[in-house]
Amino acid sequence: MVIIIQILCIIIIVILVSLYLQGYFQPEKNYYFENFPPSDSEYFGLTVANFSDSFIVSGNIINFWVGANEIYSARLKAIEKAEEFIQLETYIMTPGNRADEFAQAIINKAKTGVKVQLVVDNYGVKSMPDSYWNNFKKEGIEVWKFNKFQWRNPLKNLRRNHRKLLIVDNKIALIGGAGISDRWDGWPEIGDQEPWLDYEIAIEGNVLTRLSGFFWQHWLDTKGVINFVDIPSQQKEENLPKILVTANDYPSYKDSSIRSLFQTLILGSTQRLWIATPYFLPNSNSCRMLRDAKARGVDVKILTMGKHCDKPFVRKVARERYDKLFKGEIPIYEYQPSMIHAKMILVDDQWVSFGSANFDPRSFFQNDELNLSLKNSDFAAQVEAFFIKAFEKSHLITLKEWHKRPLGDRLIGSFWLLFYWQL
Repeated sequence: MVIIIQILCIIIIVILVSLYLQGYFQPEKNYYFENFPPSDSEYFGLTVANFSDSFIVSGNIINFWVGANEIYSARLKAIEKAEEFIQLETYIMTPGNRADEFAQAIINKAKTGVKVQLVVDNYGVKSMPDSYWNNFKKEGIEVWKFNKFQWRNPLKNLRRNHRKLLIVDNKIALIGGAGISDRWDGWPEIGDQEPWLDYEIAIEGNVLTRLSGFFWQHWLDTKGVINFVDIPSQQKEENLPKILVTANDYPSYKDSSIRSLFQTLILGSTQRLWIATPYFLPNSNSCRMLRDAKARGVDVKILTMGKHCDKPFVRKVARERYDKLFKGEIPIYEYQPSMIHAKMILVDDQWVSFGSANFDPRSFFQNDELNLSLKNSDFAAQVEAFFIKAFEKSHLITLKEWHKRPLGDRLIGSFWLLFYWQL
């Protein structure tokens, strides 16, 4: 027993030293801006792109689905229409009907000669049996797992591919937050009363070329081989709205495109700032920016997970930080019927940012994420309706109620706060 304790102590010390050397215990840097362009300024999009290392491309929203049935139906229909190739990146996959439906759909297309390529996160698909992947290989479907564990670089395992992206024939892409799992239909283990709150968005245009490029980068990272015959040689001239594409590639404490994106969106808000994220763990700098936005008259609202959640300990940690927002009288709504997994920001009446990134340190500093942001009043109106319906099914947390949270929750939340930068 003594030897086991000594080994555990050595492991903990090695981890702490490694995190120290990576700078995880250094104090936060505060960023201050003056006269930041408002969201209705012609320079707002360019300013956000410059500070977040985002690409500005053309593209258009062609559909918006909410709920598991609509999301998975949309994916299967997109796959069915494939004529040349299918590319997919995803994080979570679990055994069940949704995974089986997906498998049958891509196997059917592979049999017709459609090229199918998958990049799946090694950690996120750990529950899938080898037989599932072997069935793909038999049909010529290429599958690579992102960031397999390496004994020579164990801390690299903290990096995960959190993106959810489906590209078909470089003509249409589907992007959102849903994995391929029956959990999204409602997970009995956590007491869900409805399907998870999530969405999927379909886009078209030259943005597809950029998204495909991000797929290829991960494809190479997982040792896949690129045949340049499969890559479109040039973009088409098109008169479509501009979209900001923000990809967190190997982010760090000092260099996070997603953090910069979210903070510049906060800075540019003038009327409304509605944020949906299951895991809400803003750092002190972001909390100050949110309070400042509220103080200048912006309608700031947070929509996050309630008691039905897949990571209860993360919720307890998140609740320990609510006081930083209560100081600015910012309302926090906890979704009640089921797990909320949607990640989305609505800025004023025109700007929307959506994709895979949560408002937490892991999305900021650890995961490879992918978010799209655009100015589109019609789409913003749809997103507004999405939020309003979700708020109606949520519980508004009060300061008095927050003070009465159980002592056990406080202790658990305070303990896991020690690992804040890894959550």
